[in-house]
Amino acid sequence: MKTLKELYRIGVGPSSSHTMAPRAAAERFEAQHPTAAKFRVVLYGSLAATGKGHLTDVAIHQVIPKRPVEIIWRPGEELPLHTNGMHFEAFDAEGNCLGTLEEYSMGGGALLSDHVETTEAYPEKNMEEILQLCEREGVTFWEYVAKREGEEIFDYFSEIWKVMVEAIRRGLENHGVLPGDARLPRKAHSLHRKSRMLATSLKEDALLSSYAYAVSEENASGNVIVTAPTCGASGVLPATLYYLQNELDVSDRDVWRALATAGLFGNAVKSNASISGAYVGCQGEVGAGCAMAAAAASQLLGCSPRQIEYAAEMGLEHHLGLTCDPVLGLVQIPCIERNVHAALRAIDCAHLAALSDGSHAISFDDAVAVLLETGEAMNTDFKETSSGGLAKIYRKRYCGGSDDS
Repeated sequence: MKTLKELYRIGVGPSSSHTMAPRAAAERFEAQHPTAAKFRVVLYGSLAATGKGHLTDVAIHQVIPKRPVEIIWRPGEELPLHTNGMHFEAFDAEGNCLGTLEEYSMGGGALLSDHVETTEAYPEKNMEEILQLCEREGVTFWEYVAKREGEEIFDYFSEIWKVMVEAIRRGLENHGVLPGDARLPRKAHSLHRKSRMLATSLKEDALLSSYAYAVSEENASGNVIVTAPTCGASGVLPATLYYLQNELDVSDRDVWRALATAGLFGNAVKSNASISGAYVGCQGEVGAGCAMAAAAASQLLGCSPRQIEYAAEMGLEHHLGLTCDPVLGLVQIPCIERNVHAALRAIDCAHLAALSDGSHAISFDDAVAVLLETGEAMNTDFKETSSGGLAKIYRKRYCGGSDDS
């Protein structure tokens, strides 16, 4: 498994796979051809199907601002290695091709070339191997991360946490309507204010929900967030950690350690299945985000490694089969509410795990294997193409589209 720096990425929304990764690919290709007079970018599969709603074209134009870029959308075609395929071409002033590049967005802001170039940080292949090592050596998950990556990884987590908190605080203050044709109003500020008038149990749910809304709305607005493990799921983990930091009065260092533990579980999903909504549906995004948040929460509650693994397994298991059907190709409906529900569920999973001895029949690795199996069997309409599910219903009802559109 790769370094956790590859999992937690600071960037701008609204999509790690459709905005951050294409932007990085375009930036690299442009740098390789500084004398090119113009460029052509062909987007395939899910990138083409929902790229306009995810601002893929805007991201590409932003990094090649001074030369013409022709963007071609081919939603009905896919390149061989992943549905999020891109083909870049550079031309001189006479139209001669100077070079080409075939690249893939693999989810979480990562490109296929990143995976090839980045060295392995963790020799253990799955969570069971990691768990057995931790129990054998008497160390926690976060101590295992420090052993594999060095203590300097916590300097990185310090910066990650700073960006997460800033996104929450900005989101709680901002008002107005989110970008895009859905005209969805922001809710974080109002919900946070209302929480002050509620009874204790409802108040806590409202606070946690407001934090998840805040980050998800910042992501939908194209502002700076952290992939956890993706932009589409970026609200779950920071909301859970921010809520528990205030509730339990834990230190920033405790939060950094929780980020380390959460990252291990996100890494296991990314390495052994996928965190790409275009490949496995939203179970790989919000499902993985819930598992990460459940693991972090249970650690902050003082759980053992076995209990932490149980909490993460529940968080993932109960999102299995979740489709990715963004309305109008935006990360707003149903994405934002899914982040909120996943944060609430992560706390519940941590509580259930804390009440147990950690014993359970289905392991986290089992849930990851089923996630991959389910994702590969899932109809393409339900994998970030906006051609099925809620996206299809919305289009028919509000945009005058037919059942087959």
